[in-house]
Amino acid sequence: MNRSVLVFLLSSLPLAAAESSIELDPPRTSIAFTLSDVLHTVHGTFKLKRGAVKFDSATGSASGEIVVDVASGNSGNGGRDKRMHKEILESSRYPEAVFTPDHAIGELAPRGESQIDLHGNFLIHGAPHELTLHFRAEVKNGEVAASTGFVIPYVQWGMKNPSNFLLKVSDKVDLTVQASGRVQ
Repeated sequence: MNRSVLVFLLSSLPLAAAESSIELDPPRTSIAFTLSDVLHTVHGTFKLKRGAVKFDSATGSASGEIVVDVASGNSGNGGRDKRMHKEILESSRYPEAVFTPDHAIGELAPRGESQIDLHGNFLIHGAPHELTLHFRAEVKNGEVAASTGFVIPYVQWGMKNPSNFLLKVSDKVDLTVQASGRVQ
């Protein structure tokens, strides 16, 4: 192959950017929780307050924050939600949960699918907890859709278990995040 043709072909390939910056769109982001007990499963949601993440696939550095509005927690049952906010989450005292990434593994493709792990601290109920979130992301026309799921061992992390002698509730809650945003 002619050297100038090879140079032309290589130069026309899209270059993967080492640095990625994503601004999340709170109205288009959903945070769902699932808590099991012996009789049924409780499903609910939280709202995203704000979120912006920057990471460099070449160095692994990451920064930013993803802020969840703990006070927005809603399971669809007013009595249960009132107890959840007052006794378990103490959302008047701890109104936000914040994930602050410090390390990234993976690269965000300029278009198409990617897998990225973000390691950092998750501050909830006044205490930080080390956490790695495994994201599946898809970029299309500068928009990103990303999803992750993880378990919060809320009792181990210092929150009260709402179980009583009639009702036995899991000491862990599953969270699923479907996030949308814009690649900066």
